[in-house]
Order: sequence, then structure tokens, then C-alpha cells
Amino acid sequence: QVQLVESGGGLVQTGDSLRLSCAASGRTFSINTMGWFRQAPGKEREFVAAISRSGSSTNYADSVKGRFTISRDNAKNTVYLQMNSLKPEDTAVYYCAAARHTIVFVTPSRYDYWGQGTQVTVSS
Repeated sequence: QVQLVESGGGLVQTGDSLRLSCAASGRTFSINTMGWFRQAPGKEREFVAAISRSGSSTNYADSVKGRFTISRDNAKNTVYLQMNSLKPEDTAVYYCAAARHTIVFVTPSRYDYWGQGTQVTVSS
């Protein structure tokens, strides 16, 4: 099994930045793709960004392209999401996800492990 723990969420104002972290533990050798998803109240969970094990392949939702950057440090078993120019519509619970497959999928069902989520609130 793999355990994922997110941190770094909080309350910020429009235009501010935040960096989310997700630390993996357990059978981390089985993890390839890692990603971030978010879920706002009353909405379905949506894809934000994902990264391959080597970091050479990334994918972003159109809504965050140019503002968010995903990265990972395999030595620390940690994936990061740098969020800049935050907007009120970015408000959501952000979830870290990990997958055994090597393809950078955008579909939540393709991921095998999930963190508990961290709240990000952007005030206008």
C-alpha cells in the first residue's frame, strides 16, 4: 500500500501564491505517475495536473496552464504543486493521487492511491 499526505493549503487572497506538497510513504517503488485533482463544493472532482516518474512528461488542465506548476522529488517521495496568480475559482479541496501506470492520465479512476485532501480558499 501507499499512503499520501498533502500539506500547504490555506486561505489566501486573489493573486497570491501557494505551494502544496504531497509526501508518499509505503510501497513507493510502485508509484509512477502522480497527480493533483480538486473538488469544489457541489462539483465533481476535476483534474489539475500530473507528472510522470521522471518528470519529463506533465499535463495540466486548461484552467491552470501558465499559473500552476507540478514537480516532484523522487528522493523525498514528494510531489509539489506551485500555484501562482490564484483566483477565487481555484477554491477547492486539493487531492494528491498516485498511480502504478506510467501514462499521465487525467481521469481520477486511473489513479490507485489518494490523499485525504487539503483545503485551498482564495478570497476575492
